[in-house]
Amino acid sequence: MSQKVNFKEILNNNKEDYVNRLIDLLKHNSIYDESTITKDAPFGKGILGCLEHFLKMAKDDGFKTFQDGGYAGVVEYGGSGKNVGILCHLDVVPVGDDWSHDPFDPIIKDGRLIARGAMDDKGPTMAAYLALKMIKDANIKLKNNIQIILGTDEETNWRGITHYFNHYPMPEIGFAPDADFPLIYGEKGMIHGFVSGKGFENEDVISFMGGNRFNIVIDKAEAITKEDHGVAFLKYLDNHNLNGNYEKRENGYYYQVIGTAAHAMEPFKGVNAGTHLACFLSEYTSNELVHFIANNLHNDFDLHHLGLNYQTEEMGSLTCNVGIIEIKENGKIGLDLRYPIGFSFEHFMEVMKNATEDKGMNLVDFTNKVPHYVDPKDPLVEGLYQIYVKHTNDKINKPITIGGGTYARALKKAVAFGMEMPGDETVAHQKDEYLKLDAYYQAILIYVDAILYLGEIDA
Repeated sequence: MSQKVNFKEILNNNKEDYVNRLIDLLKHNSIYDESTITKDAPFGKGILGCLEHFLKMAKDDGFKTFQDGGYAGVVEYGGSGKNVGILCHLDVVPVGDDWSHDPFDPIIKDGRLIARGAMDDKGPTMAAYLALKMIKDANIKLKNNIQIILGTDEETNWRGITHYFNHYPMPEIGFAPDADFPLIYGEKGMIHGFVSGKGFENEDVISFMGGNRFNIVIDKAEAITKEDHGVAFLKYLDNHNLNGNYEKRENGYYYQVIGTAAHAMEPFKGVNAGTHLACFLSEYTSNELVHFIANNLHNDFDLHHLGLNYQTEEMGSLTCNVGIIEIKENGKIGLDLRYPIGFSFEHFMEVMKNATEDKGMNLVDFTNKVPHYVDPKDPLVEGLYQIYVKHTNDKINKPITIGGGTYARALKKAVAFGMEMPGDETVAHQKDEYLKLDAYYQAILIYVDAILYLGEIDA
């Protein structure tokens, strides 16, 4: 039956509707918001509203839906065979500064839909949903049950998807449309935690702050001192080709370094304003946290100085991002590590403990997510890759492993599948995040075939 359905024609006849659906979804500010958390909205009212909007859309389209409180939602279609999961998320990272327009008022410019979440992950989520809708509307019967699982806390601590899988069955196989084409079959392990210590006590530096997420390179950091170090600060900015601000304030002298945000899986693609400011401040404070950053973490992305550098041919090098710095009366540094198969979390903790405890620092709230890996010869990998080749004629780019973490690792057997194309600019977590509409349309058709394949229908 699928051979008689012209999905490309269906797509061409519905492009305006498909774009408007995504625009309506992108209008929801679904940033994690502690100030609006309630029992019904465990991650804030914005995320809950976005989830309810999506599920209402699906229900109105005739899908069977389910909502796990404010933690997750499910849209499903198919038969009584095994459950196939398409793991998506509706939460987004904070917007930051310097957007050219309101990030939750989407605009289309030069074939690009610009809004926070356009690529991560509302655009891919909608593409997968519309693919399933096209199959359902064509009345194609699937042997397996396709479940689009909507997470709500992917950008922070995965509490939504964890809650869901603690109460409901986990799909046997699936994919996450939240990364790159052609396909990602392995993801590095992830370590998050804080190095804590004493703050500033009766000294020149009063405060030092930067960043609020583990997985984002700090793009702005600021400090206040009692004494005036403006000349030296401006010289530091100039010597390191940095932008920043300096001014005298009522409570002291204010310094701001402006860096470049990037995803923690590739911290070397950003400029960490926090570690730069630590290097500058290390001349004016004896604080151990500041010196630990300056001496061990600044631009040492593989932790070579601490002897923790490790790499494999298949998964590359360990990387470390300093994503949070908060030092006032007390202090802490938030670290995000991505590591290949074979690296030992226990060894990492031992080395860090030896490097910090005799200086009055402690390791706090460290968590470890082990690497995720599917054999590249598995039918899941080979089948989805061939679907990608069918739609793109690209036989040069091959399935890869990455340092990022997607919901694929939430399943025992899943991969990340799109929707960023090889060679495209990475815009997730960036200002003026955008989605190419042509890529959106192409991804819908790719996901149609992926769903048919995993539903055991020959596309």
